[in-house]
Amino acid sequence: MAGEWREVTIQEIAERTASGPFGSNVKASEYRTFGVPVIRGINLAGPRFVDSDYVYISEEKAHELRSSLAFPGDIVFTARGSIGSVGFVPAQTYDKYVLSPNLIKVTVNTKLADPLYVFYYFRSDRGQHEILSYASTTGVPNIARALESLRKFRIILPPLPEQRAIAHILGTLDDKIELNQRMSQTLEQMARALFKAWFVDFEPVRAKCRGDLDGRPRWQRGVRAHGRAPIQPGLPAHLYDLFPARLVDSELGEIPEGWRVGTLGDVVEHLRDQENPLSSPQTLYQHFSIPAFDEGQWPKTEYGEAIRSQKWHVPPGVVLLSKLNPEIERVWLVDVRPGEHAVCSTEFLVLRARSPFTRSFVYCLARSPLFRQQLQSLVTGTSKSHQRAQVESILSLATFVPPPHVAMAFDRLAESLLTRALECRRESRTLAGLRDALLPRLISGKLRVKDAERFLRERGL
Repeated sequence: MAGEWREVTIQEIAERTASGPFGSNVKASEYRTFGVPVIRGINLAGPRFVDSDYVYISEEKAHELRSSLAFPGDIVFTARGSIGSVGFVPAQTYDKYVLSPNLIKVTVNTKLADPLYVFYYFRSDRGQHEILSYASTTGVPNIARALESLRKFRIILPPLPEQRAIAHILGTLDDKIELNQRMSQTLEQMARALFKAWFVDFEPVRAKCRGDLDGRPRWQRGVRAHGRAPIQPGLPAHLYDLFPARLVDSELGEIPEGWRVGTLGDVVEHLRDQENPLSSPQTLYQHFSIPAFDEGQWPKTEYGEAIRSQKWHVPPGVVLLSKLNPEIERVWLVDVRPGEHAVCSTEFLVLRARSPFTRSFVYCLARSPLFRQQLQSLVTGTSKSHQRAQVESILSLATFVPPPHVAMAFDRLAESLLTRALECRRESRTLAGLRDALLPRLISGKLRVKDAERFLRERGL
């Protein structure tokens, strides 16, 4: 390592350190739907931070807990639970936050160190090793005397310009990853919104029931007429023509005339092809596990010798549905291409759409509110962490079955959206692999940024 790099402690570069309040100081009854956001462990994920899924407290309560505030640019660590989780507080949404009781944070003196560089250092293997050296694994993992320990964390710093250059390189990759994630979420939401309009709210049918379209020439359908706008402005006439003009009663409530009530098993085929990766120890697999889903829906790439139990084979074009703890929504639109080796946990059902249905329909159905409610009602088991729904019961869940021409029309619209969403995810995985390969080399000095000051100037930094 270059001679100008030096090892310091967090105490030496900190402007301030702080911890979350005692648990008794923040009660669930004080949470609000808006106000000052509370950073929790679930926010210390993603490339840098998950800027959503907050609970809130009032401004008055935040002032009371002002010694536990965090601000944009702070680095937040877990002190209890998932030791090693680190987040970088974003600047885009809020100007202040409150730490939850199990978190600690540091505000870096920017004259001495670049906060984003400090974040990346503690996301690296070297930084993780430093954090874990202070952890106790007796009972719930924790960092004893958390703030005192945080101040002792050691970090290796290059000169400040090089810190900023390293942070810029890694941050640019994460910017693109986060952009892809937002794009993927938006595309999925568009597909699910279309599913809701057609197959949950039956908007085209209800429009016809109200007479919004009656008596209008075909060329007027989907545009403003008689001073009124239809439910779905711009929906082409040939799509409106797919739907009947009447709703009828069924065991699931009102459904369009000509549709029927069936079961999930009428819509999907349950695949149960077992595979033992240990029998192919040098084969590289995409491993779709419950933890991988919870950590961002990125399968772990592993050699067969590292996967030590029977799994289900995962072919292209399927949807994975978890039967474990159904109150947690785990529906995975997997990205597997022909020729790739993929397996999943036996806690998943591997579902392939029956013709004329497609994975787009199955995915949106499995995420629809009515289906989720029915799935949660099937829970068996007394342990909160190991409740399951039985496979036969899941496949027997009642669902509406639209005519083939409606299902195929939906697929033509939704499949392109979901395919683009998967492309965004795949690109993000490639970028994350590049970032993870660069990170240890950059923060160890094995890979240097030549003339860091010029590098920053050329990028307007």
